[in-house]
Amino acid sequence: MNTFDLVMFDLDGTLIETAPEIADATNDALRDFSMPEVTQQQVNDWIGHGTRELLVKAIASVTGSTPDEVRGAADFATQVAVFDKYYHLRCGTRSNLYPQVRETLVALRQRGVKLAIVTNKEARFTESVLNFHQMQGLLDTVVSGDTFPTKKPDPAGISACLAQFGVPPERALFVGDSSIDVATARNAGVQVWALPYGYNMGEPITSCDPDRVIEDCSVLLNM
Repeated sequence: MNTFDLVMFDLDGTLIETAPEIADATNDALRDFSMPEVTQQQVNDWIGHGTRELLVKAIASVTGSTPDEVRGAADFATQVAVFDKYYHLRCGTRSNLYPQVRETLVALRQRGVKLAIVTNKEARFTESVLNFHQMQGLLDTVVSGDTFPTKKPDPAGISACLAQFGVPPERALFVGDSSIDVATARNAGVQVWALPYGYNMGEPITSCDPDRVIEDCSVLLNM
């Protein structure tokens, strides 16, 4: 008997290490804008709210503007389009699955567990990353940051997965790497396990008080 009938995952920092190529695309765009580059650590700490918000934080950081000023600038839509172009080129170039991810997903599917991703990454990038790493066939559904009008920590994505598979909250688990993921799971009334190696805005994952901190995804095979 499985403890959970549905396991939902965050993507960046949980299943796939994507920060290096996100940093590459960010600096590609900043150079295009004749702006200074940012560091890998800065990018790591900005991951979590989707690439558009990451770009906002990067531009604000190097220009001294506020995030609202960046979003309201006349050329922001053009800047987003430039970043999109560079990130599409970078998707898959320096990202890697974390240890035991593929093996764990395969084994869970063989047990009949439904598998989903709920990420704040926009669908066009989510699809590119998943396709590059040949992950689509291992998942039953994918909820991206622009699937619904709201993003995590709003529980809409988790609630949609529960409804799609007819799974009650007590039979579902969310696995993530950040305070956003923990808050999303709490808002949806499902258990949340957290990984310590991802992107949590520079804070230890234990500070978010998840139900459990696990070393890697293979721990899910003992649930």
